Amino acid sequence: MASPNQLYTPALLEHVQHPDWNFKLEDATCSHEGVNPSCGDDLTIHARLADDGTIAEVSWTGEGCAVSKGSADMMADLMVGLTPAEAKELCATFGELVRGELSAEGAEEELDEAACLASIAHMPARVKCAELAWRTMDEMLSGATEPSSTEDGLVPDAGDAR
Repeated sequence: MASPNQLYTPALLEHVQHPDWNFKLEDATCSHEGVNPSCGDDLTIHARLADDGTIAEVSWTGEGCAVSKGSADMMADLMVGLTPAEAKELCATFGELVRGELSAEGAEEELDEAACLASIAHMPARVKCAELAWRTMDEMLSGATEPSSTEDGLVPDAGDAR
């Protein structure tokens, strides 16, 4: 595990430089856009559900900073094989991690290498970047029709005194 205050970990950089899931999934069951106006991130999450209702594949497209793109790629990797309910739980766990409500050690088993983003909790402006794909996935699985946004008050603003 990287140092607790290291943002650009080897795992994050690997997903940014060599993303596995950055493409438009042509046979997607659902797609949903998420935006982070404070950083300019604009990602669309695509998912294909299997006949048994589990998530068969997830991909992402769009533009954003290294944190949002790396986080999206890590998220896509973890969603395959989960039920939508399990995926929503994992999204919630990730949100708790990057908001500092859960330690990396407490999340490593579930979040695998995405737990390396725990240090984001000390950088409130970057929480929105890290959480964008996860929140977009969660809202997509909840049936949202409007684009997801980090400006809805669920993520601390950079100016928050936390």
